[in-house]
Amino acid sequence: MTSPYSASYGRIQALSMNFLTTDFMNNLVKSEDLNAMIRKLETTWYGPEIERAASMYSGPELLEVAMNRHIVDTNRVALQVTPFSRRTAIQAYLSKWDIYNIELILSSKAIGRTITETEPFLVSSRNFPAGITAGNISHDEMKIILAQPTFEGVVNQLVKYRYGVILIQHLDTYQKTGNLSPMIADLMEFYFTNLLDMLKFYQGDEGTIRDLVRMQMDKKNILTAMKGKESNLDKEIVKKHLIAGGNLSVNELTDLYGTNTTLELANRIDEILKLGTLLEYYKKSSNLIDFEVALDKYININFVRKLKNIALSIGTIFYFILKAENEWDNVKRIAYGKRYGFTEDRINSMLILEA
Repeated sequence: MTSPYSASYGRIQALSMNFLTTDFMNNLVKSEDLNAMIRKLETTWYGPEIERAASMYSGPELLEVAMNRHIVDTNRVALQVTPFSRRTAIQAYLSKWDIYNIELILSSKAIGRTITETEPFLVSSRNFPAGITAGNISHDEMKIILAQPTFEGVVNQLVKYRYGVILIQHLDTYQKTGNLSPMIADLMEFYFTNLLDMLKFYQGDEGTIRDLVRMQMDKKNILTAMKGKESNLDKEIVKKHLIAGGNLSVNELTDLYGTNTTLELANRIDEILKLGTLLEYYKKSSNLIDFEVALDKYININFVRKLKNIALSIGTIFYFILKAENEWDNVKRIAYGKRYGFTEDRINSMLILEA
């Protein structure tokens, strides 16, 4: 019997030939500046989006817009090739971009940024029909949400997507304190809970993906704890922002938080995850960016790469999506490094590359 994933596998394998090679990434790192980097990317599958965006943007904004539109396209393809019976799982995963956009919009409203300052950076579709976007909210709808004159108006506009119902519960707290974090924490908890629910066993090939999602939850919680420790926040405050359901329970993380310093907390986490040499740069810099990169590399080595070998399954589609996300992250990290004058070695330390 022919697998429902046969056509998907063939389409994705063909498109995967366009991913940037490690050699090309190294070449990008060697670029003289950001503009030279963009010129090199014009020769790749990012070229059409760079060309379209160049009529309105330049420099960092041009690259940001082009990269965001490209990730929309790869997500659209992934959703299109997914067998109908498993599309809800892919849609649940891609709703992460809704959360990304909502956080961007809420933050913009909180600090008084205008629609023209924010709209280019939304990761949503301009050229594809509603429902086939980076997330599940269309670009036109995102513009309507962003155009609301008040923070409260944005929240009310989101009620139809369930996100607003979550946000409304914290609206009074936000109005009194200006603190967005409880809203974002609850959105993330909803996202992960819904995603795991959509990844319930269907064909028996979802186990590795569920493990990956739980590790992503651990990453979110660990970074929350690390940031809290760095800011010397009370344990109970940090606990409210931890998401239940990962491999490390909320109670375990709360106990770990009892350490005296951020470095001690990092060492305790290392004892559990066995990060080893991945923490080399963090131990030199004590910069949480390096700790996050270590976690990203750990996830790629121990979870993402396993999906590559699960042919003719939903794992193949998830691998394609995650590889596209890693490339999106890598290009943005190189651009960030170029913009702020990082050395080539420093930029290379932040990249998530295939072995």
